[in-house]
Amino acid sequence: MESRYAVVHYAEIGLKGRNRGFFERTLARRIEERLQDVGPALVERLPGRFLIRLPRPIPEALWVERLRTVFGIAYFAPAIPAAKDLHVLTKIVLRHLPSEPVPSFCIRASRADKSFPFTSQEIERHIGAEVQRRTGWRVNLEEPAWVAYIEIATNTALVYFARHRGPGGLPVGVSGKVGLLLSGGIDSPVAGYLMLKRGCEVIPIHFHSGPFGDWVASEAKAAALVRQLQPYGMNPWLYIAPIGELQRAIVLAAPAPYRLILYRRLMVRVAEALTRREGGLALVTGDSLGQVASQTLESLSVIEDAATMPILRPLIGMDKVEIIERARAIGTYELSIMPGEDCCQFLMPARVITRPALETVREIEARVRMEELVTQALEQAMRVPASRAAPAPVPDPKGLAP
Repeated sequence: MESRYAVVHYAEIGLKGRNRGFFERTLARRIEERLQDVGPALVERLPGRFLIRLPRPIPEALWVERLRTVFGIAYFAPAIPAAKDLHVLTKIVLRHLPSEPVPSFCIRASRADKSFPFTSQEIERHIGAEVQRRTGWRVNLEEPAWVAYIEIATNTALVYFARHRGPGGLPVGVSGKVGLLLSGGIDSPVAGYLMLKRGCEVIPIHFHSGPFGDWVASEAKAAALVRQLQPYGMNPWLYIAPIGELQRAIVLAAPAPYRLILYRRLMVRVAEALTRREGGLALVTGDSLGQVASQTLESLSVIEDAATMPILRPLIGMDKVEIIERARAIGTYELSIMPGEDCCQFLMPARVITRPALETVREIEARVRMEELVTQALEQAMRVPASRAAPAPVPDPKGLAP
């Protein structure tokens, strides 16, 4: 059905005590942003929920498309506001009965306004009896084929007929800013998504091997991933940092097994500086413990030593199958497997040390002159709109990377 109105329920925000108003205001702002091209949307705060008003009706599918990506929403539904009158509510339900018979139905009512003269059970029984009198349909409270929902709020009543799940979590912006090392692979976009879900504003930072290798495809893929995550609240821009020349400098001065560790320590330092530039407080990576050589506990510890701010790893306990499932669900998987060389694949050594010693790494870095490399990388880093970066490559028709 088309509707100008929708009701939005949240879950976790309801536990925030004195800070609840801040979370509610942030969620309302995010909802307004997602509906701005069909709005302007008016978001009214009701006890435990929001009522959204648009200037014109929109299809239910459009409500679903927009609100399913707004973190902080537990569930939502296109709704019909009504007077808090049992007779009026009954008429609305009868007017919206399915055109074809259904095997079973039920009425589910909730009463936030306890001054309403009928309890939830009385509302359900009254309207259910009228529906059954009109149709003869069977009542099924466990697994009904059709449901009418009635909510008695403070200033209005709401009627709707389908609940849609939101993504849960916290609204983007309530938990501060973090810098995401966005490689273009499968893992880091999922890590970014999970930090958005925890209410963080995510600053995407992409390193590529430019001016060497296929850096254009790498940059294009990173920008496409940022665009894919924009409906969830990702910033519409990203930092691009070419480090191919700096990787060559590391190759000339460092033993081969240690090069990957030094690449990662370089990127951590640069990402930290860029994140601080934007007011961020932590870094985020797509590390999963033991997945590759640079993700052993020893390697992670040595890499983290290069940072002074926390490094968050939301995928650390997930296996590859779990990560791929989440990537498919959020639409980043097909983009991640497109062509686009990861900077760590450039000048990749044949053997990578899995248990590096921190003192040894620091001694090698002294020969490499790491601080000078960091300065060069920051001078070359650019903040670019994701919409104006190089176009994304065409997906493989078989859904497989070549």
